[in-house]
Amino acid sequence: MISGVYRLRELEEAIASDPQRWRPMVFTNGCFDLLHAGHVRYLQAAKTLGRSLVVGLNSDLSAIALKPQQPGFPPRPIVPENQRAEVLAALRSVDAVVIFSEMTATQLIITLKPDIYVKGGDYQLSTLPEAPAVEAVGGKISLIKIEVSSSTTAIVKRILQFGSDLDRANS
Repeated sequence: MISGVYRLRELEEAIASDPQRWRPMVFTNGCFDLLHAGHVRYLQAAKTLGRSLVVGLNSDLSAIALKPQQPGFPPRPIVPENQRAEVLAALRSVDAVVIFSEMTATQLIITLKPDIYVKGGDYQLSTLPEAPAVEAVGGKISLIKIEVSSSTTAIVKRILQFGSDLDRANS
C-alpha cells in the first residue's frame, strides 16, 4: 500500500480512531489527471480551511465516463489511478487519498462526513451534485477561486500541437 492512499473502510477507521488528527476535515474530489500548478494551489488553499485534507480520486472507470474521448486526443485518464493517487498523496497539503468508482463523490461524503466540502470556483453551488449530501451530513461548502488557469485538456492540446508542428517541420 502507498502511504496516504486508503481504502474507504481503512480511512473511516483511521478517522474514527483519531478524530483530533482529522477534524475539522476538508474534502474534495476529482480526476487530477496530469497534476499541474492549478491543482497544487487549489489543494493548498483547501488545506488551509481545516486540519486535514482528504481527496476523493475518480477511478479510471469513472474518469473515462466523466471525460469522454475527444477526437484526436488520447483516452482519459492519461495517468492510471494508482499513479495519480500516489502523486496526490505525496503532496504536503494532502493527508489522505481514497479512490472511488462512482460518478459523484456523494457516497464518500455520506460515509466520511467532511466538515467542509471544497470545489474550484469554476463550479456553482446549484450545479454541484454532492451539495445535498454535504448539507445532509452537516458540512459546509466552499468554492475556491482558481489562481492558475490551467487544465489537463489545455496541456494535452499544447503537446499535440507541438507534435503536429514537429511533424510538419520534419516533412
